[in-house]
Amino acid sequence: MTSSDGVDDNKRATLRRFAALGAATPIAGTGFSESAAADAGESDARDAIAGYLSTTPGAHFSKIRDDLQLGTGETQHHLRRLEEIDAIERYRDGDYKRFVPAGRFDEFEKRTLGYLRRDTPRGMLIELLLNADATAGDLADALEVSAPTVSKYAGKLEEAGLLSRDDGYAVERPETVMMLVVRHADSFGDRARRLARNADQLLEYEG
Repeated sequence: MTSSDGVDDNKRATLRRFAALGAATPIAGTGFSESAAADAGESDARDAIAGYLSTTPGAHFSKIRDDLQLGTGETQHHLRRLEEIDAIERYRDGDYKRFVPAGRFDEFEKRTLGYLRRDTPRGMLIELLLNADATAGDLADALEVSAPTVSKYAGKLEEAGLLSRDDGYAVERPETVMMLVVRHADSFGDRARRLARNADQLLEYEG
């Protein structure tokens, strides 16, 4: 359904939902909401991107555009403006340009978020956090992928510093990886939400 000003109502609802999040996050402290153009729709779109990235850090350009139902040029404009005022930062992840709230994540965390945004690597990391003794075959069965697929991504995760293959498979800096998954579980799907529900039992604290 389209309203009288030509804006799709579903898009408007999506923007307002994330704009409310953006206004309530530290990103809003940069003052971009107050200095935005007089057009309320433009302000909503910029706030929405800020709110979206607070809940979905590491999202790439196309996902931001599609999930918020924005145009390509519109998305580019607002992302550029948010970068100019140091509200967000971008980083290169292979063929992707990914975005996170500025100053929130170190390089390891940004690499981790990039892999958590990919289905198979995310599934492998989460399964290994749930079951540290999982073998390559266990991972292939759990994720319903082939053994060569697991091997391929295990190599990429090892190269990125997220996985050790010295003695089976082991997640590097598991507490950090788990924190990222749990904190943003809703943006990672059902498997991540299952991990979040069991995080207290899985974490080991040194006394």
